[in-house]
Amino acid sequence: MKKLKLFSLIALSSTLALTSCGGSSTSKGGGTKKFVSKTGWKPNEKQGWFFAGKQQKQKGWPGMVYVEGGTFTMGLVKDDVMHDWNNSPRRMQVSSFFIGETEITNYEYREYLTWLKYVFPPSDPSFKEIYNGALPDTLLWDNKLSRNDNNETYFRDQNYDYYPVVGVSWTQANRYCEWLTDRANEKALMQAGIIAKDLYINESNNQGGTAFNMDKFKSNDPEMQGYINEQRLQQKSGMKTTNQRLLAANRSPSSAMVTKFRLPTEVEWEYAALGMEKNREYNSYTEKKPQIDMLRGTKGKDRGMILANFKQGRGDYSGLPGWKNDGAANTSDVRQFPSNDIGIYGMFGNVSEWTADVYRPVIDEDASDFNYYRGNMPQAIVRNGDGTYKMVEEGSIKYDTLSDGRLVYKNLPGQFERETIADYRNYRDGDRMSSLDYRSATDSSSSYNMYNAPTSRFIVDANGRVKLQKDTKERTSAMTNDIRVIKGGSWQDSAYWLDPGQRRYKTQNSGYGWIGFRVAQDARANDKARTRR
Repeated sequence: MKKLKLFSLIALSSTLALTSCGGSSTSKGGGTKKFVSKTGWKPNEKQGWFFAGKQQKQKGWPGMVYVEGGTFTMGLVKDDVMHDWNNSPRRMQVSSFFIGETEITNYEYREYLTWLKYVFPPSDPSFKEIYNGALPDTLLWDNKLSRNDNNETYFRDQNYDYYPVVGVSWTQANRYCEWLTDRANEKALMQAGIIAKDLYINESNNQGGTAFNMDKFKSNDPEMQGYINEQRLQQKSGMKTTNQRLLAANRSPSSAMVTKFRLPTEVEWEYAALGMEKNREYNSYTEKKPQIDMLRGTKGKDRGMILANFKQGRGDYSGLPGWKNDGAANTSDVRQFPSNDIGIYGMFGNVSEWTADVYRPVIDEDASDFNYYRGNMPQAIVRNGDGTYKMVEEGSIKYDTLSDGRLVYKNLPGQFERETIADYRNYRDGDRMSSLDYRSATDSSSSYNMYNAPTSRFIVDANGRVKLQKDTKERTSAMTNDIRVIKGGSWQDSAYWLDPGQRRYKTQNSGYGWIGFRVAQDARANDKARTRR
């Protein structure tokens, strides 16, 4: 098999169309109807050197729901009886995106663990922490005055396959999203005939750092030679020479590839939960009605029944026998109750969910009212001295530490090493430039922190176990860069927390028996998708 040259992935089957500012005939709507290049060459001309492919409509990956972007009022629109003052109404714009139809289930998370155990066996000393650190915390069901049968059954028992996984920290959830991106692209490229379908039959390709990942695929690392179906590439693209492949490097990413998975931002989660597309009259929403007012069935067998899983009152988690309010004492099947108006399940009750955002009491909409997100930490791939990308080796795996002392990998062997080049988690958040006395203050904006919050420090005890050392200093705040926004109510919450405008926070390195997560993806802008009435 010939050595795969740089950018041979350019030959993937279908791509985004090239667009131009002018020199084209246009439709009445203003979009490009027929593109004419100023060079005189036609797109994808076989004798040419630039291969743009054909435009295809973006399709959602299985289990993902398309949410058309728009403007809405974020936060509470009714009196806040708790007087939290952290969710006052504000106008926000959201781009279109995809979000998981349901929370990630025990079945799906066990897929992840099985893959880790297969590719990075814990029996290998180099990998012993990878599998163990990804496990959910199953001891979180412990209650000193309750039986705790779920400790042994909830995650592993097949009867709970399609229940939401819990006990997964924010940090672990992000590692899952990265893994899911690789596996989804692996499957998509197999279906397109780009990589060999016997990938997992040949075990030598899937042990340790030799496993498939998108880092190596996008850079055409030499290790990819065993994966690429080069003959299929030529058939689908018509590009048979090395020169054609190399010169095609400037085209757009292939639509055969799956957009990366991530946790939804707070504003995306709330926008999707409200699902107000049908609650509209021309260019205005008719009302923003708290969804809890609409969670009781009105007809058929559901008439009068609660259609969400939450705590009805003291000592009432499921209702009377034979007439159960929600039929679940703790969590329930992710599709047990009807979806919202745009087809998303479980946004009200069952489990609360992690979002991507760092929590702050105030959302600074003056700084950004478009795709708001606090937590940006852009990264860059580390390069070696010769300019090549630095790959993570088996002996150079880096780890985060969970609250229970377990280690969670930051990167896996075979991936490229990355470094953080900026940290915007504290941007305009009580730093010197945003304070009232910024003229007289001397603290630099990079080190100043208005919050006197606890600090986390891990120690190794005499038995070699990593333990969290408690901060004994007097503290006045819980605000740190390690707490994340929690959205939605859970099986143990009252109806108050079911309003999508409510927000809470928990530390990112701990798991909880009432918090799960779902995934999201970016979507391409599509003006044709807008509806008019």
